[in-house]
Amino acid sequence: MVWGYPGYQGKSLLINARSEGILGRRTFRDDIFARRCVIPAKGFYEWSPSKEKYWFEDGSPILFLAGCFNAQGKFVIITTSANASVSPVHSRMPLLLSEDELEGWLFDEDSMKVALQKIPKMLNRRTDYEQMSLFS
Repeated sequence: MVWGYPGYQGKSLLINARSEGILGRRTFRDDIFARRCVIPAKGFYEWSPSKEKYWFEDGSPILFLAGCFNAQGKFVIITTSANASVSPVHSRMPLLLSEDELEGWLFDEDSMKVALQKIPKMLNRRTDYEQMSLFS
């Protein structure tokens, strides 16, 4: 599979889909109902408004990110509003699934709808450096 749906008129790449609107957005509607997937990851990066790169993980071997894919084998990661551990850095984050939610996410429409509205678990945040500013 390849990460990213072709954007409007092929001029961009859509790598994420917002959980709040995915059920009604024409680009993703059929896929979220018929072709859900799970993206395994050790963690993920987010960049702050000042372009600092932060790594998020929970100490476990795998985080499960919710996604969907199209008939051409292209997938997107579903994002949601950031929880308290991510919001100081970025307003969005991947929709995280627990291991016991995976089967429901993949095979049950009602479980999928519940998962789209959940608040992801808290994560650990790390950066290799912090941008210093002369002005506050």
